[in-house]
Amino acid sequence: MSSPFPESAPREILSVSALNAKARNALSLTFSRVWVEAEISNFIRAASGHWYFSLKDNRAQVRAAMFKNQNGLATFTPKNGLQVLVRAEVSLYEERGDYQLIVSYIEEAGHGALQRAFEVLRLKLSQEGLFEAQHKKKLPPFPRSIGVITSPHGAAIRDIITTLNRRYPSAKVIIYPCLVQGESAPQQICRALAMAEARLECDVLIIGRGGGSLEDLWAFNNEAVVRAVFAATIPIVSAVGHEIDFTLCDFVADLRAPTPTAAAECCSPDQSELHLQLQKQTKTMRAIILNLLQMAKKHILWQQKRLAEPRNLLIQSQQRLDHLQYRLYQGPLHSLQKKQDVLKILWHRLHQHAPLHKLLQWQQQKETLTARLSSAIIALLNEKQKKLIAQGQSLHAISPLATLDRGYALVLKEQHIISDAKQLAKGDKIDVRLAQGQVRCEVV
Repeated sequence: MSSPFPESAPREILSVSALNAKARNALSLTFSRVWVEAEISNFIRAASGHWYFSLKDNRAQVRAAMFKNQNGLATFTPKNGLQVLVRAEVSLYEERGDYQLIVSYIEEAGHGALQRAFEVLRLKLSQEGLFEAQHKKKLPPFPRSIGVITSPHGAAIRDIITTLNRRYPSAKVIIYPCLVQGESAPQQICRALAMAEARLECDVLIIGRGGGSLEDLWAFNNEAVVRAVFAATIPIVSAVGHEIDFTLCDFVADLRAPTPTAAAECCSPDQSELHLQLQKQTKTMRAIILNLLQMAKKHILWQQKRLAEPRNLLIQSQQRLDHLQYRLYQGPLHSLQKKQDVLKILWHRLHQHAPLHKLLQWQQQKETLTARLSSAIIALLNEKQKKLIAQGQSLHAISPLATLDRGYALVLKEQHIISDAKQLAKGDKIDVRLAQGQVRCEVV
């Protein structure tokens, strides 16, 4: 049997290990970085800390490995059945010839990734204190206008308007339309909230939408939207999704309502209940007024019984008038005499305190004090003069100048007194002060 290759054709004979090495290099160069979304199966955490698992879809699977220095950066621990998105390098395990992926990054895909992002942001905002009860504002009991930030075409706005018309039709409803789903929804929600804050035309705000998946509600988990809701000065009720749905807006809003309908009920009093309360209070007020009227009527009847006959009152008043007339004529004479006596006493006391009398007394005191002051000053001056003369004589007695008058001299070198000849040397310049003048000398 003849060979299928010509004898002249060169042959490159490879070992299995060399073949696998070439295959690994070729795969690494061709697929140095790929993104793969798949389901995890056969997950194993080795004692070395490395992860080994398979990635599969409904038609195929591939083995994968994520080494310890890479999986330490992962934000979650994989498990079988979890849908993930990985960044990997295609390689070949040469010892067994197995085709595999070397994973350098992994994240949860779909709902799992969103839920993880939700938890991370929730923890961050919670640590900043945005969910604290102390930041919650009270809702007004009787709002004049209610703002709604939602889609103008959704079921949520219809439920809210229907509920408000039924419960509290006197309130004005202001709609701030925006998208509540999609990439541009967070920006539009923030813009609508800023518009409501700038206009200040509503007393309370409802922000929300109808139910949906986590992806559908994701705009209300956007960090910018959550912070805008927290910073709002108008009280906000969050009504996103159904009762089982929770978003981060629910945590920072002043009140969370399970549904848009419930939000409308939280913001509005029930007019039927108000009517019943008003009827009850009206009945109570009528009973109080009737009771007061009955008490007033009884008081008037009691006063009427106490009121005397007008004729008797007239007679008593006439007698009182006669008595007062007698006192009017007799009383002034006696009172006048008493007042004259008092006037005399006051006149005498007034004369004692008259300014002219006081002035004369003060003039005498002034003259006496002036004379005493002059004598004291003269005596003090004489005493001081004597002391000055005595101290001058004492000072002159011990003065060096007095010594000079007796023929002595004072030797000075550079303004210092010389008391010992050893303080001088040949050639020194000295000053000799006499009683009259001084002499400049040189030591020889």
